[in-house]
Amino acid sequence: MSQRSLEDLLATAQSPVALLRNSQAGPNPYPGVPPEFTNWRDEQRAWQETCVLFDQSFHMNDLLVEGPDALTLLSYLAVNSFDGYVGDRAKHFVPCSPDGYVIGDVILFPLGDDRFNLVGRAPALNWIMYHAELGGYDVEVDLDLRTALRADGRRRSYRFQLQGPNAMQVIERALGSPPPELKFFHTTQLPIAGTTAGALRHGMVGQPGWELFGPWGEYEAVRTALVTAGADFGLRLAGGRAYSSNTVESGWIPSPLPAVYSGEPMRPYREWLPAAGYEGAASIGGSFVSDDIEDYYFTPWDLGYGNYVKFDHEFVGREALERMVDAEHRQKVTLALDDADVTRAIGTMFGAGERAKFIDWPSAVYSMHQFDRVVVDGETVGVSTWISYSANEGKLLTLAVLDSAYAQPGTDVTFVWGEEDGGTTKPTVEPHVQIELRAVVSPVPYVEAVRTSYAPSGWRSSRS
Repeated sequence: MSQRSLEDLLATAQSPVALLRNSQAGPNPYPGVPPEFTNWRDEQRAWQETCVLFDQSFHMNDLLVEGPDALTLLSYLAVNSFDGYVGDRAKHFVPCSPDGYVIGDVILFPLGDDRFNLVGRAPALNWIMYHAELGGYDVEVDLDLRTALRADGRRRSYRFQLQGPNAMQVIERALGSPPPELKFFHTTQLPIAGTTAGALRHGMVGQPGWELFGPWGEYEAVRTALVTAGADFGLRLAGGRAYSSNTVESGWIPSPLPAVYSGEPMRPYREWLPAAGYEGAASIGGSFVSDDIEDYYFTPWDLGYGNYVKFDHEFVGREALERMVDAEHRQKVTLALDDADVTRAIGTMFGAGERAKFIDWPSAVYSMHQFDRVVVDGETVGVSTWISYSANEGKLLTLAVLDSAYAQPGTDVTFVWGEEDGGTTKPTVEPHVQIELRAVVSPVPYVEAVRTSYAPSGWRSSRS
């Protein structure tokens, strides 16, 4: 008996929106690390003031793609250009549906001739595996699932990210010599703790940083070397609570809904996807409600990836994106929520009256894909996608996608918090009433150091 597909699952639901808004899945968990090593406030402050170690070994999926057609396959699925691509740099890989909507995004790491590792959430990796299996390419793929989906808890590789003003001093101490000069998103090999680790020059919150990766059996040796080296430089280990909140400072929208639930061209893919997979178990939460699932999709421009789109190669979604390119695009912004209104919402937790939706700390996201209404004079002008408190900024911030007329920093908008009619059936949603919170449109990234420290063409620069 063949397994039940996503298409089979959708056939049992009133609509894709009804299925996802009442899914029983909460926000994505961060397995393998505790929620806090010390406390999330100090762990947040460390990435701006001293140094923080993110252990990414457990919560992301890895997909190895290798073979003579590996680059051909990846180029066909990415809006990004691979023209002139050389094997010493990583790449932010963004695939779209035939209708030009984002399926997901992952980081592509070169591993040598015709070998690539792609790291991130499942939707983009599933899309690659589907085409590798059915597209006639001379490639092999090997999926290394996150530990929450593995019985043995072991991975193919470890992955650590070191961030903060003292990061390079920690790296130097761990290596026993100054690290090589490396341009942003370039890769190299480093000797550490008697092993050889892959290294990516990175940065998530406007501070210098490196990502180190290597075979799983070397996890403990490398982790011990980094922790020991960081003792004199204020290194803190980051737990799951702090990790999930860093995106509101860096400006990356981490969880776009994969654009796979509609459209006849996507039907064969939905028939290939299992009902029990990521896409079938995904949940939508928040105050934004539409009967049309495509209102929950994003274009590359919505997410700040418009400058990635290059028409120098054939790729899935090219014709649709060519039609969109000269249209007016929504813009990604940060919303700084009004302190008094946030305090008022929290205040409803006390007493016997009606209560607002509980605001968790630091991340208040309560579904896998958060969509909250942003309104002006009662009219919806965009959606908020991620909401977290930043101890560094002393603000509750959200990442939002707004109509361009309302995206100018300094614009006053209203953020609608909570779900309609007392809430959906998700277990993370208690009975509550919706509440309106004032907000000010602010730059993205919110942190000035992030806006000014990356390349002008990058998605995190002040000019992206």
